[in-house]
Amino acid sequence: MPDVITVESLRKVYPAPAGRPRRGPPMRGSGPPPAAPQEPPRVTAEGIVALDTLDLTIRDGELFGLLGPNGAGKSTTIGILTTRIIPTGGRATVAGHDVVTASARVRQHIGVVPQRPNPDRSLSTLENLAFHAAYFGIPFAQAERSGRALLERLGIADKAHAKVDALSGGQQQRLMIARALIHEPTVIFLDEPTVGLDPQARLDLWEILRDLHAQGRTIIMTTHYMEEADQLCDRIAIVDRGRLLACDTPEALKARAPGGTLIEVTLDGVATDVAAAARAVPGITRAEAQGPVLQAYSAREGEAIPDLIKVAGAHGRTVTNIHLTSPSLESLFISMTGRKLA
Repeated sequence: MPDVITVESLRKVYPAPAGRPRRGPPMRGSGPPPAAPQEPPRVTAEGIVALDTLDLTIRDGELFGLLGPNGAGKSTTIGILTTRIIPTGGRATVAGHDVVTASARVRQHIGVVPQRPNPDRSLSTLENLAFHAAYFGIPFAQAERSGRALLERLGIADKAHAKVDALSGGQQQRLMIARALIHEPTVIFLDEPTVGLDPQARLDLWEILRDLHAQGRTIIMTTHYMEEADQLCDRIAIVDRGRLLACDTPEALKARAPGGTLIEVTLDGVATDVAAAARAVPGITRAEAQGPVLQAYSAREGEAIPDLIKVAGAHGRTVTNIHLTSPSLESLFISMTGRKLA
């Protein structure tokens, strides 16, 4: 399949707020990364680095996911590809058009579903679609026909003449998808599309995305939900602090997770000495300390847990919690960054 999106050495640096000290990246060997789910933004002499030389290609008809924690650079990437944000460096094209020098042409080829629904609340559902279609030169009668067909396909045809505030959160997100599709774009962008939805609405939206994908549409979505990326995407790019860590199919990425099952043992004190001793436990392929948490990778699932508890006790530590994670996108992310994605 041909590439519909290319991203080459893409960078985005925002000015540092006035009075904020500028600092370089942490020195190697300065200690383990913090256990917090989101690190502070990286600040250099240029400013706050949101994207750092990102390279990607996305194929025609692909459902592609950008997976990472809040602050990873996912929304900045989407902002650049949808022409809302001007990059600091590098180059990106959508449907063969440069996002900076041919931004108007890019916008003709894309549909965007924002993270938070932003319809015109003074208009009805169908009026929102017709009003948006007018931006693309679509006559009202044609827009109304297409809008009704989209609302029918998305299961909210009965809300065609309802005001937006009468729609549930899930229904409003369906309206945003209909709005993004009204002009038949080449590529659909969705930025964290299921944030704030209840579990049933989330599953319903998954089915809509699967249906759109089955129609051959190119879909790019950002998410910090590992299950969502795993279930929906053909390929996933894992990003963190503006950098691409890995890009492949969900199956191939999970196969890269080191050492099998991740056993996280929370102790009542720092786990450094326990981690050093745990590396000698049979079946443990890797062990590290993240503050009071011992992260041990086992080739034999949970069989090593009793031995790990004994090692902790021998070093004067009490175990307060144990958590097991099968080889997954989460365990891969932890192995790459030393912290959880969620």
